[in-house]
Amino acid sequence: MKTLLLNCDMGESFGAWQMGLDEEVMPHIDCASIACGFHAGDPSVMRRTVSLAVKHGVRIGAHPAYPDPAGVGRRSMNYSPREIEDLLHYQIGALDGICRANPALSGRRYGIRRPPLGVVQVPPDSQPIALLSDRQTIGGYPWCHDNGQV
Repeated sequence: MKTLLLNCDMGESFGAWQMGLDEEVMPHIDCASIACGFHAGDPSVMRRTVSLAVKHGVRIGAHPAYPDPAGVGRRSMNYSPREIEDLLHYQIGALDGICRANPALSGRRYGIRRPPLGVVQVPPDSQPIALLSDRQTIGGYPWCHDNGQV
C-alpha cells in the first residue's frame, strides 16, 4: 500500500520579509519544497529551511520558479526552453549546494520535487516550455520521486 506524503512549499521569506510559518509547519510535514531564490527565499532562508527540515527529518526538494518575486513566480515569462533549463539548473544547483554544505546531509544530492508552477501553468502558445516536464532530468538534476532524495 502506498503511503500518502504531505508536501509543503517552504522557505518563502527573503531579507527582512517573513512569509509563512515554517517553524510551526515543518514538524507536521513529510516533504519540503524549498524556494530557490527567484520567486521567494534567499540563500540565508534556504540554509535555515534546510536545517529545519533536517532537524525534523523532513525530505527536501527544490521549488524553483521564474524570476518573478512580485508575482511569486506564477506569471509565465517568455523564455526559450534552453533558458528555462538554465534557470532551473541555477536554482536547483543553489539548493543542492546548500544541502551539501550541511554536515547532516553529507554527500546527498537533491533535485526538483515537482515541476515549478511556471512549467505547469503556461499559456497555450508556450508549448516548448511544457516539454521540460516530460524529461527525466533538468540541467542534470533528476526529478525527485518518492523520497525527494537522489
